[in-house]
Amino acid sequence: MLKARRLLVRTAGPVLLALAAAAILFLAVGSKILGYRTSTVFSASMAPTITPGSVVVTVPTPVNSLKPGDFITYKIPVEDRRVETHRIVELARNADGSTTVRTKGDANNDADPWLATFEGDTVDVHAATVPHLGTAIRTLREPAVLMALTYGAPGVLVVVMLARIWRKGPDAADGSRNGADGAKTPASG
Repeated sequence: MLKARRLLVRTAGPVLLALAAAAILFLAVGSKILGYRTSTVFSASMAPTITPGSVVVTVPTPVNSLKPGDFITYKIPVEDRRVETHRIVELARNADGSTTVRTKGDANNDADPWLATFEGDTVDVHAATVPHLGTAIRTLREPAVLMALTYGAPGVLVVVMLARIWRKGPDAADGSRNGADGAKTPASG
């Protein structure tokens, strides 16, 4: 039981560090290099397809390739112009070259009450969903968690390093050890 616990403690740190590094690479570096975008879902309007706390990965896609059924992430044309990820339920190609869509959240009874018109070349289309990653990000941004990570993690690191130093004992720098009577004896080996 003790060996299993030690193994868990020894592997948990590196695994958590690797997961954190992967998340940072995915969210910060990957999006700059590969061109995708990420956004966190806060509402249940797309449940059960996309649940709150998930991160939606989108890729810029030509507007002229949109079709009903696509999930798009866009700024709504009313109110606070918040970003929504909803499914296209109606689509019209306009004479001026723009495209107008009506969207709907899968969990909503009715379609959104606005029409969104895209005049640019691209719109963000859903490529993947990473469940729970947004919840983890929001948790890490909480003031208490930030403070614990800022002060607690270095504190734990110092305690672990001091414990390792104290456990090793007073080895002499020249490779010899103190005998039972306190006299230095040559190290065997």
